[in-house]
Parts: sequence; structure tokens; C-alpha cells
Amino acid sequence: MEQGEPGEQAARDGAGTRPEDEPGSGVVAVFGRQLKLLRIRAGLERPEFGKRVGYAGQSVASFEQGRRIPPPRFIDRADEVLDAGGVLKVLKEEVGRAQYPAFFRDMARLEAEAAELCVYDTHVVNGLLQTEAYTRALLAMRRPLLDEETIELRVAARLARQEIFNRWPAPLLSFVLEESVVRRPLGGKTVLRGQLEKLLFIGQKRNVEIQVMPLDREDNAGVDGPFTVITRKRGEQLTYTEVQGRSSLLTDREEVRLASARYGIIRSQALSPRETLGYIEKLLGEL
Repeated sequence: MEQGEPGEQAARDGAGTRPEDEPGSGVVAVFGRQLKLLRIRAGLERPEFGKRVGYAGQSVASFEQGRRIPPPRFIDRADEVLDAGGVLKVLKEEVGRAQYPAFFRDMARLEAEAAELCVYDTHVVNGLLQTEAYTRALLAMRRPLLDEETIELRVAARLARQEIFNRWPAPLLSFVLEESVVRRPLGGKTVLRGQLEKLLFIGQKRNVEIQVMPLDREDNAGVDGPFTVITRKRGEQLTYTEVQGRSSLLTDREEVRLASARYGIIRSQALSPRETLGYIEKLLGEL
């Protein structure tokens, strides 16, 4: 879990979050040093610069010292105020990736660029399909507890990932969820209802297939747990697995081939996309 100074004013003015990396390291620190050099070059003290960009002076200090991740709106405004010519904006994507837990950052990049994703989930709805309320409920359940600032940033980051549905050319997205996932009322029945409604909505997109694996299946090729097969634009495939805050990205061709074949079997054992939408409608009627 991210560590760092609480920064009450920073929390009040939406000044970003603490990076998981050690203070003074990584792209967040590089951004901070560049920001400070540009501010000094412009002859602005932190309080004055803060007023111009709409942030408290101590928030600016946190950004410059690499102790907090600046939000996109700050980066855009700072680049304009300091007449940086895009020097700060060019780092926005990399700085933004720092908002994810360290173990997920490589996957976030691959996910955003993927031509195809095949996802098998066994415990919770995949982040790409989650509603804000469902995401918030899951993060509130984490142990050890996450602080409110971290929860808010993680919620925003997870929802931002869902821009994948607006990409063009549209990636091919396949999701298989265990039946227990769509039945478990995490966060309460109201949250579950909203989540099921979102699954219905997303499942109607032409590039998306959502399938449910019924609990009564006597044969299930997914007994080894959840995984994702990623296909990149040039055809290269990788497999991503995650458990207990640890992740693995497999690149060995044989391992990835086997994972892809296993996913194909899982899909064949699950309800069809059409059957799944009907099943979800049935669940909604029971709530």
C-alpha cells in the first residue's frame, strides 16, 4: 500500500496521491525535478505558481519532490503557465501510469494497447467491467485497509481503463466469469444490481463477448485460476496472472499457447454470450 505524508491541504484540493515507488525515484521524481527547474526559470515562488495553477504551495512542493502523483489537469495547466512547450505534458502518460499499484503497471500499458484481450475471472468482476460503486466497495474491503485518498485514486484509475471500450479500431474483448462472480452481492444488492446492468450494457457491444461459467458444470478447464491472454497489434501474445498483490507476465511461446488453448476450452464450456445476457436479465429479475 502506498506510503507518504498525509497532506491535508493536498487532499482537500485534489492534489494527487502518493506513488508506490520510494520518494525521489522513478518517473514521478523526474517530473518533479523538471517542474521545479521550469518554475525557477520562470521566476515564480511556489505560492505564486500554486495560485496560477489552482493548487496550494505545499501541493506544488509535494509534486516537485516526487512525493505525490500530479493529476492530469495540473500537468496541463503547469505546462501552460510555465510556457514549457509540452515538456511536462509529454510525461503525462508515464506519470499517470504511476497511479496504479506497482504490480499492475506493465499490464495497464499492455491492456491499453491490446488488439485482443481474453479474460477469465473467478472471484470478482474484471476491472474493465466494474461500475464505480462496485470498484469502491471492493477497495474498501482490502486488508490491510487503504486510506481514502488511495481509494479515490484507484477508483479513478480503474474507470480510466474503461476507455478501452471507446478505442478505434475497437479491440476484441472476451470475458468469462464464474457464476459465483455475478451472484456474489459485494457491496450490497443495490451495487450488484448496478453491476449486472452494466454487464448487460457492455455485453451488447459488437466487439465484446461476456460469458458466464455455470456452477453446475462438471468439467471446467479453469480450475487453475484466473488469467488473461493479451494479443498485441503485431500478433505477439502474452499471459497475465495476478494473485494476492503479485503478478506474472508470461512471454514463453509454449506457455502462452497453452493458456490460449485453455481459454478456448473454457469459452466452449461456458454459456454462450446470448445465453449469458439472458441469464443476467434473469438474475436482475430476482433482485
